[in-house]
Amino acid sequence: MAAITQSESSYGRSCTRRMRRRSSVSIDMTPMVDLAFLLLTFFVLTRSLYESRVIKITMPEQSRDPVPLQDKRVVTLLLGKDNGVYWYPGATPALNAVGFSGLRKLLLAKKAAIPDLVVLVKASDRSRYQNIIDVLDEFSITGINNYFITDITAEDDGLLAARERP
Repeated sequence: MAAITQSESSYGRSCTRRMRRRSSVSIDMTPMVDLAFLLLTFFVLTRSLYESRVIKITMPEQSRDPVPLQDKRVVTLLLGKDNGVYWYPGATPALNAVGFSGLRKLLLAKKAAIPDLVVLVKASDRSRYQNIIDVLDEFSITGINNYFITDITAEDDGLLAARERP
């Protein structure tokens, strides 16, 4: 690691008493360089292995004149408490329970039956944020590109509360 080297004087013994001996110190920098490269390698590898867990959502611009949707193209998903997922087609609010286990099957069937399917997602105050993330994951898996996350209406919230009562 560190070595101290002393040089012998060429003047003999009498001169060594008057002159101070000078010693030179040399430090081996190899372990410090090794440590620097290990740290550099660690930070480079951990940064490249870290993947961002962000879902990219493109939100449309606010328009003054909303475009009306045909009822036969729309499916509404309501997210309730205890990971409950309910749906109804079009504008007829007759709730059907599906749950997250059957959501993919429902979305694939509706996508096959309706060419330009539009899904409205309405989350109640009793649902969790993770439920919205799970629904968005299902949209990406099933290939549904036309969906909207909207506020839940009082009518939908009343239907959901009536359905969730024990």
